[in-house]
Amino acid sequence: MNNRYLLCLLLCCALIYMAVPRMDIYGPGLESIFSISWIVFALLVFAGNLAAILFPKKTRKKNLMKTGQKNTKGKRMRANG
Repeated sequence: MNNRYLLCLLLCCALIYMAVPRMDIYGPGLESIFSISWIVFALLVFAGNLAAILFPKKTRKKNLMKTGQKNTKGKRMRANG
């Protein structure tokens, strides 16, 4: 799974490296809006892939099954008596 995120991160870096020098942020009208929005979305993709690599998803169920604990979230124990 990390290989996929790393590949996407490298492709995103390549696209940003090739596209940003060619974009005219201070151009007329829609050209500048497109350039700015493209750069923002590219940075969001970069940040998402970087976050996926740095902070892997931890599943609670897998951890509970390994340790043998029961899922008691939201349940209360009754007192006998």
